[in-house]
Amino acid sequence: MIFSEFNFVPELQEGLDAMGFEKATPIQEQAIPIILGGKDLIATAQTGTGKTAAFILPVLNEISKGDRNGVKVLIIAPTRELAIQIDQQIQGLAYFLGISSIPIYGGGDGKVWEQQRKALEMGAEIVVATPGRLIALLAGGKVNFDSLENLILDEADRMLDMGFSEDILTIVKYLPQKRQTLLFSATMPPKIRKFSQQILHDPEQISIALGKTAKGVSQYVYHVYDGQKEALVNHILKSQDFQAVIIFCSTKDKVKSLYKVLRKSFMVEAFHADLDQNERELIMSSFKNKSLKILVATDILSRGIDVEDIEMVINFDTPNDPEDYVHRVGRTARAEKKGKAVTFVNEKDRYKYKNIENLIGMEIEVLPNPEDIGKGPDLSKSHSNKSNAGNRNASGNKKKGNSYKKQSRPNDKKRSSETANVKTEPRPKVKASSDKGKFRERKNIKNEGE
Repeated sequence: MIFSEFNFVPELQEGLDAMGFEKATPIQEQAIPIILGGKDLIATAQTGTGKTAAFILPVLNEISKGDRNGVKVLIIAPTRELAIQIDQQIQGLAYFLGISSIPIYGGGDGKVWEQQRKALEMGAEIVVATPGRLIALLAGGKVNFDSLENLILDEADRMLDMGFSEDILTIVKYLPQKRQTLLFSATMPPKIRKFSQQILHDPEQISIALGKTAKGVSQYVYHVYDGQKEALVNHILKSQDFQAVIIFCSTKDKVKSLYKVLRKSFMVEAFHADLDQNERELIMSSFKNKSLKILVATDILSRGIDVEDIEMVINFDTPNDPEDYVHRVGRTARAEKKGKAVTFVNEKDRYKYKNIENLIGMEIEVLPNPEDIGKGPDLSKSHSNKSNAGNRNASGNKKKGNSYKKQSRPNDKKRSSETANVKTEPRPKVKASSDKGKFRERKNIKNEGE
């Protein structure tokens, strides 16, 4: 479906034409007519599917046709980075409409607070806010939502994971009961559906390819011991002149530690929750314009950050949740482009790794460790090891239509005989790129002390 078929106002269509938007994505094709029709909506779509434009375009269209007195749209996002990014997209799409927006978020000094307060007093049709800062402004009587027509929750699952459910319900109390409410989420666990019943009325529901990674991403795994990870990262980064790489770690302490190692050889920055807002904005600006090529980050960057042409994502630590893997990998191969995702898996992560494969519905190709790194752990051993039995999800290594063959223990002939007769059904392989995922070392890297 092409955008002209939505019959947007001429000024909005002119903006889409100027930005080169022609064909709608599946989430846009399904969500936009529902939103234009005034219905509440629950939409499940992972990152990189164009969901932000799916809710921005129809609300811009409706604002342009009515009166513009007061705040018409409130968009709530879990992080300041996502709030800023949504605001930037609104500015681009609303260029020919004369509609204004303002991002409201915490983390700044008193000067930032005052700027946000004054901007609200001057008026904006759209407010994009994080829950904490918005509640502070509401409590101080700085925002009036009497004219509000649309409430939009983006990354709703993450907001609930971050403990914002009560904050959102508090915010809703300040809003008109007669409004259109839209809830967008990358996943749809039962708690989201239960929560939606408190704020949505008879919503339409859309679900787009949940749990699948982009077709253009080639995915690989290395079996490693923790002590081999830093050397392997160095080996991969030296293999070619990467222009944009994100390395994900499980904690901010690991981010800081890996950053200290990599900065000796590469132009790299660390991105985590301890940075103030100015530092975050400076780092992201440098990464987007490619003056900074490597970021080491926590999962704060795994959602809602739209940076073009990220060539590779490295999971230094295997994600705890399979959905987090999809979000991390979703940073690359966006907009039908190509990219690579490499995950380091140690002995403790084997079950997380299998759960990831179950979610995405395919087996990820295992690459041999480079000779200078050394051999890693053998993760093909039986998952029934008694020492790990308490940590295993009983259904974690099973998938409908597929089975896993357990390797026999060397001292148990009877068990070996039984497992030898088990038939396994092959699982589809991720299509590898022409270089088979191997990385060859090259020398054009940052000089020591540069």
